[in-house]
Amino acid sequence: MLDKNKGFEDSAVESAGGYTGSYATKDGVNKVIPYEFQGSLYNQDEFYFMAQAFKGDSLTMGPQVTSFENEFATYCGSKHAFATSSCTTALDVATDAIGIKAGDEVITTPITFIATSLPLLRRGAVPVFAEVDPRTVNLDPACIEEKITKKTKAIYVVYYGGQMADMDPIMEIARKYNLKVVADAAHCPGAEYKGKKAGTIADVTCFSFHSLKNMTTCGEGGMITTDDDELAEKIPLIRCMGIQSFNDQTDYWLPYHYDIVTVDGAIGNNYRMNEVSAGFGRGQIRKLDSMLNKRRIEIGRYLNEGLKDVEGIDIPYESPDCKHVYYLYTLLYKPEVIGAPKDDFIRKLYYKYGIQPIMHYKPNYLFTIYQERGYKTGICPRTEELFFNHIVNMPIHPRLTTEQMDYIITSVKSSLEELKKGR
Repeated sequence: MLDKNKGFEDSAVESAGGYTGSYATKDGVNKVIPYEFQGSLYNQDEFYFMAQAFKGDSLTMGPQVTSFENEFATYCGSKHAFATSSCTTALDVATDAIGIKAGDEVITTPITFIATSLPLLRRGAVPVFAEVDPRTVNLDPACIEEKITKKTKAIYVVYYGGQMADMDPIMEIARKYNLKVVADAAHCPGAEYKGKKAGTIADVTCFSFHSLKNMTTCGEGGMITTDDDELAEKIPLIRCMGIQSFNDQTDYWLPYHYDIVTVDGAIGNNYRMNEVSAGFGRGQIRKLDSMLNKRRIEIGRYLNEGLKDVEGIDIPYESPDCKHVYYLYTLLYKPEVIGAPKDDFIRKLYYKYGIQPIMHYKPNYLFTIYQERGYKTGICPRTEELFFNHIVNMPIHPRLTTEQMDYIITSVKSSLEELKKGR
């Protein structure tokens, strides 16, 4: 007889997704405030649309997906939106849609999750890393033009931590050199730059709905937005294995149900979103401004207020041109002021106070996958110095209570004081 409990143990014991599913540790530390992977909130809205998905005649690429795409496009103010299985697959589709091929160079940021550049490596293209702005940790427009060569085909910009990059000069450079701009907006649904929402400025923008993000489609999911009609014709084909309807069918099965095509030489794949995930997303988009981003902004600014005058750290910088939606809460630690390295600060927060900071993200070219391809330390020295000596990402999610935020504030202050006194 089947043991109804066997195989259904608490999933928190170990994450099958590794560091993409949890930051759980096995060191025995009592984590008072861990870095949680539930980045969103949900209620009956999501369950209603998920239930509608089960009433349809398909659980993939049906009316929920179409509605979610239309609603997301309307929300962003973009002409087109296409749901995908993740932001990573969205970036894969975008890379094919803009025609990146082997040997092409693409300028991008080193401070991002590795998914931003993996589509380039898979196609034999060459990521070219430029420095980031130390205030925003976004790609520095002033460092882009010097990286452009005859082989450069695109700029892949990342909106770090919930704040969009300085897009006007980036788009100006792109137009000057006839380059496409792909925005990785995994951190930024609902963020704004000069009144324009993420999803409307770059040639193609890719979003993530992973469990950590401000909004989710039940754990995984992505979206592509574009105003380019030509790209909008290519994207659905690449997303769905190059399946195309015949224009001259005599009967619905003749000459066949569909044809398979390449898109400018690119071979499509299955990057589709399912109906249940889309239903969940429809519930999320309805509360993105009023609940999800609003709560993160409240938390970010509460922490800012409590830490703004603390010697030895800088609080997150909010550009006057941007609406910051606080996917990450990034402190910049000052070892030269405190007299102790950043790792000592993290150890203090973690081992003494039970707060689990994370460092997002190691400069990509320092990973083995890049080292094997000849990339070396020192490509972006300012960025390396920023990452290794200053960046500390504190826990942030919409369920943080005032008591927990106050504990973070007092623990940061206490840790800094203790380090300054050599304790």
